[in-house]
Amino acid sequence: MNTYLPIRRFTRPLVVLAFCLQFFPYLSHGQNHTYSTWAAWFNNVKFSEKWGLNNDIQFRAGKNWRDNSLLLIRPGINYYINNRQTAAFGYATTLVTNALAPDVQRLTEHRIWEQYIISGKLLSIPVQHRFRLEQRFLKRTSETAFTQRARYFIRGIIPFSGAGMSFSRGAFVSLQNELFFNIQNLDAVNGKLFDQNRAYASIGYRLSPKYDVEVGYMNQLLIRPSSPNTMNHIGQIAIYTRL
Repeated sequence: MNTYLPIRRFTRPLVVLAFCLQFFPYLSHGQNHTYSTWAAWFNNVKFSEKWGLNNDIQFRAGKNWRDNSLLLIRPGINYYINNRQTAAFGYATTLVTNALAPDVQRLTEHRIWEQYIISGKLLSIPVQHRFRLEQRFLKRTSETAFTQRARYFIRGIIPFSGAGMSFSRGAFVSLQNELFFNIQNLDAVNGKLFDQNRAYASIGYRLSPKYDVEVGYMNQLLIRPSSPNTMNHIGQIAIYTRL
């Protein structure tokens, strides 16, 4: 996630991109509103020119850390096709660390996932595109279910300074959006193709070429089997490491 350009040169495209990323959550009206706090660590380790490891660890909770909390662990193996393209696959699990709300049925989940990442440009802003396919094994109180989901993620980083492509330290803005689609056994999730959308904006600081810290807001729209849908307002703290 090293995509960036000086913020002064792209004020107009940045505004357009921000509008596009925030558009999807408002396609649904009359949502239930919930509030959450997430903490995340995104790590990439490159062992050679072609191979490396990635790992996400996320802790998610309700308004405070004691409400409806869960731990997500997602390790994987990277294959670097070239300096713009990376393929990866791995495993993920969600572990409930506290009692869920009464209307939440899914307790744990195991996933196998595959993804492809490519760097490009959108409206002159360098961005990263990620395409991910997930095979999901859902464990509920009275049953287990298998389903598949496709995800599309786009993210850009724009420094406040004029450092351009040499940006290795300083403050930046990040914008990202992710769309989720159920593609198999829809009834095991919400009975619909569209599963959710996550729009995110943050202020971050690059401590060095290897370390970023961000604080941001995520707007998560969750599509329910019947109206109303859920709008989740999330405050997130994230650390990115590239070793």
